Amino acid sequence: MKQFLLAASLIAGIGASQAAMADDALKAAIAGQQRTPANAVRDSARHPYETLNFFGIKPNMTVVELAPGGGWYTEILAPYLRDNGKMIAALGDPAVSKGAASFKQKLDAAPAIYGKVEMGVFAPPGKLDYAPKGSADMVLTFRNIHNWIANGEPAMKTLFQSAYDTLKPGGVFGVVEHRLPASKTQDDKASTGYVHESYVIKLAESVGFKLAAKSEVNANPKDTADHENGVWALPPTLTNKEKDKAKYQAIGESDRMTLKFVKP
Repeated sequence: MKQFLLAASLIAGIGASQAAMADDALKAAIAGQQRTPANAVRDSARHPYETLNFFGIKPNMTVVELAPGGGWYTEILAPYLRDNGKMIAALGDPAVSKGAASFKQKLDAAPAIYGKVEMGVFAPPGKLDYAPKGSADMVLTFRNIHNWIANGEPAMKTLFQSAYDTLKPGGVFGVVEHRLPASKTQDDKASTGYVHESYVIKLAESVGFKLAAKSEVNANPKDTADHENGVWALPPTLTNKEKDKAKYQAIGESDRMTLKFVKP
């Protein structure tokens, strides 16, 4: 009995040690010199440590980031996953997409950091060939869903289905998106950049995902989601330039849903 308890204690200790090392690795990636200073200064609004912890990321996972844009989260995910995991950046074909070509240049310029990042073609609604089925532990997307809604609900369902199919059983689909209050109307193109939380949940559940948890880590109660020119009136875009700039800066970045879905 004593030997059993000792073995259990050792296993628990190893588990705790590994968890601490993973946590330290995530903190190191967030604090790393590879990050663009203009990106790092936004941590207080985007909460990368809390967000990725909520999704349950581990350094040995295969993680897909859908539409990484300029690579804000890629700067964290790539070094964190480099040694023991894998990162797949899912975006357009660099041969035809200026954004994808610019992203590839960013990767190519720092091979010590990004040299192991794989790129998959993700150009909704037609091209969703970014990773093999059943290959990923986690699929993440940050503030992108509003960009895809104009493609129509069938295309959105196909897109969410691709995330579901890409994941292993038990895999996580993590979503951060600008949140539209339930009392306000979401048009069929999400033209303000804000999306109903209920819409995202219903869409994810329609392809088989189960909602595991919600987090308010990216919530901003100051954001009323009714700005001239939509969410882009707020920082960092400030699309209205000097008009009401002080007001928008006082609000800060948008109110955001943070949702964790699991593939059964």
